[in-house]
Amino acid sequence: MSIEVNQRQYPLPRQPVVVVCVDGCEPDYLGQAVATGYMPWMKQVLTQGTGLIADCVVPTFTNPNNLSIVTGAPPSVHGICGNYLYDSANDVEVMMNDPKWLRAPSILAALSNAGKQVAVVTAKDKLRQLLGHQMTGICFSAEKADKTTLAEHGIEGVLSKVGKPLPSVYSADLSEFVFAAGVWLMRHQQPDVMYLSTTDYIQHKYAPGTEGANSFYAMMDGYMQQLHDMGCVIALTADHGMNAKVGMDGQPQVIYLQDWFDAWLGVGQSRVILPITDPYVVHHGALGSFATVYLPSETQASQAQQRLQQEPGIEAVYTREEAARHFELPPDRIGDLVVVSERSTVMGTSQAKHDLSGLDAPLRSHGGVSEQRVPLIVNRPIAGLDRKRRWRNFDAFELALQSAQ
Repeated sequence: MSIEVNQRQYPLPRQPVVVVCVDGCEPDYLGQAVATGYMPWMKQVLTQGTGLIADCVVPTFTNPNNLSIVTGAPPSVHGICGNYLYDSANDVEVMMNDPKWLRAPSILAALSNAGKQVAVVTAKDKLRQLLGHQMTGICFSAEKADKTTLAEHGIEGVLSKVGKPLPSVYSADLSEFVFAAGVWLMRHQQPDVMYLSTTDYIQHKYAPGTEGANSFYAMMDGYMQQLHDMGCVIALTADHGMNAKVGMDGQPQVIYLQDWFDAWLGVGQSRVILPITDPYVVHHGALGSFATVYLPSETQASQAQQRLQQEPGIEAVYTREEAARHFELPPDRIGDLVVVSERSTVMGTSQAKHDLSGLDAPLRSHGGVSEQRVPLIVNRPIAGLDRKRRWRNFDAFELALQSAQ
């Protein structure tokens, strides 16, 4: 038996399936941790299972990629094109956390409707409603694990069940709670399918191969070993990579786009939107490598495109139509221009609006094409795999559910 979701076929699992989205997992994190002995389970999987490098969706942010993974489709289909957007119809800037922004059903909902037991644990609560939309089963966040109820989350008393205190949102403990909860759920609730989504707090602070990063990946490796030992098919991918966004002096390398437009056109003549924006800005200062700009006229958009492309640190500037086609985005939810900065550069709105005082390490962030390459790993060998195909992070459920046959 199979289900069809967004014009793709998925077989129903005959073994428990766990799909893991490791937030901010630049492939080099795994490479460094495996090479130095921190991830023995992962080393074995890469030898005996399936290891691919895939592309995530651009903008390389949390919400659009998690929703791509659970729908098996790009943002042009599911509609979530950032963490944050300008709702032009109502002239308001809003978070894209409400399921009203979703335009497509999820694989999770379809599996639960087909009678499979489904569980979702996400680090931050901002994703919970989107991931659990129209799904029957267990769905809660580590951030608010102390507030779970049977009626809303399908489970109660999570802290006592998992045996861990409520973690800080700015800590590695938030992601560890996700894994610990996943192991508890698999051991005691035995879901057919489980989706685990972490936070990138560690990746924003620590480069691949550092002690802080290696310790995090060692923790993760241990929990996945436990899931593996319970007979789970595990597919691991990421929502985006991560890069240092600093100059040779170690200081943040930032282009303040709203200031740039205000100096050129005058204040109030343009609107710069940073889709990285969310309530958790201490570790990245709401600075990312993808921005979208609303302008009064096509003429100004064309002039701005030409001028911006000459600015140091800017990788590319696309019109609305070009960006929608190139990055598979919904054209009605992006601006007249889409701006992507280079690997070591981020963009802000106005300098006065970004507080970088919370940064206690060199700035690391994401959002651009330079953070598009991510791991796609399954703890099973897959016969006849086409390694020349352009694999995407939203192929994770396809590979996992096929392997569970």
